Amino acid sequence: MNEIESNSLTSAELNASAIDSIDDNLIDSFYNEDSLLPVMMATLDYIDKRKKNGLMLPYFADISLEMWQQKPKALDIYITDETEGQELNLEARGKDYATNILSYPSEMPANIIELMPTLPLGELIICHEVMVREAAEQNKTLVQHISHLLVHGVLHLLGFDHELGQAEQDEMERFEIEILAGLNLPNPYVSNT
Repeated sequence: MNEIESNSLTSAELNASAIDSIDDNLIDSFYNEDSLLPVMMATLDYIDKRKKNGLMLPYFADISLEMWQQKPKALDIYITDETEGQELNLEARGKDYATNILSYPSEMPANIIELMPTLPLGELIICHEVMVREAAEQNKTLVQHISHLLVHGVLHLLGFDHELGQAEQDEMERFEIEILAGLNLPNPYVSNT
């Protein structure tokens, strides 16, 4: 685990692991802390600024602004293959195919989080093969698509859900576009063809 503090009050811990079938070199190349942590931090900093202005985080509504700002955020990322990704998606969502990313929020009550050294966001599961296929189909680099999926997944862990309706989808997409722009990454919803 690694802890980094940004210029704002937000700090974070990120732990990445993978199924045995994923090559360690692949993890070191695309899912290392040096590349993922800045994306996570940018997402949390963006949300922190909006939270100060009254944005409610659906899964952390009972967490005070003070606790949100003071606790380092913890995130687990698990990289899997298509076979396990399909099994997990079937179990979690009842959909019998591998999806690009699954999010499992921590769902810990505020009184427990108060006692913990970090504020656990939850776990993201990325299916590498699906991510690679989608990046090629969308004419994006792997770094661009991984970054987008990480932002997207963290927003899900905070309780944002594009499947609830058009307003929620528009809000979530706007957040993603603005966060990625802050990282000098292109709008993921504009075709690169």
